[in-house]
Amino acid sequence: MRLLLWRAAFLAAALGTWELIARPLNPVLYVTPSALPGAVVRLLSQPDLPPLLEHLGITLRTIAAAYALAVAVGLTLGFLMGFWPLLARAYEPILAGLYAVPSVVWYPSLMLLFGLGPASKVAFGFLLGFFPVVLAVLAGMQQTDRHLVTVARAMGASPWAIYWKVMLPAMAGTLASGLRSGLALCTVGVLAGELLGSRAGIGFLINHVYNLLRTPEYVALAVLMAAVVVVVDVAAGRLEARAKQWSG
Repeated sequence: MRLLLWRAAFLAAALGTWELIARPLNPVLYVTPSALPGAVVRLLSQPDLPPLLEHLGITLRTIAAAYALAVAVGLTLGFLMGFWPLLARAYEPILAGLYAVPSVVWYPSLMLLFGLGPASKVAFGFLLGFFPVVLAVLAGMQQTDRHLVTVARAMGASPWAIYWKVMLPAMAGTLASGLRSGLALCTVGVLAGELLGSRAGIGFLINHVYNLLRTPEYVALAVLMAAVVVVVDVAAGRLEARAKQWSG
């Protein structure tokens, strides 16, 4: 409760400062927080604007698809590299190097390959979310105490039992952190892809109202985009805390 009060106080102070600074300035360029509720109503009600909820649904479905793909491929490849150290020695430096490349470099190539539709956004979100997941799995398996694995094997445990009862609890914290980072980067990748070039989604809608110089609607959508990222990260953070608690 005390933490929530501190957060509420910070938010109120930030909004109040924003209102005081923006109110005497040109309203076309400087939007006040008090103008945002009206902008949201217009986004929901005016027929000359693309439907907000439809585009929000498209963005959320694209994020879900990109994250599911990143988790599936990241977990599989990470576990394979963890079980076969030769694969890890061969490919981990390559993965780390590709992860360091600025992500925006990849997007023009993805648009050429997949077009302006949702496929290029899924691919961009996957690309950003894949690396944290696979590197977290690999790091978690490498950090697992090998003595525990040796003892489990000596007692006749199967590979699946070793993974489920020994390795997964030991690496749960690292894995959860990687999954959280992957989800946040997937979300950012999809939203950035929609902003750079799209025909649907919240990013497309932001570009649409920006080109019409509808500044209040533009700021309202930017705030909504930030809220989506914060909600996703908070949910992932709670799952991460539960995983760390489970692993002890």
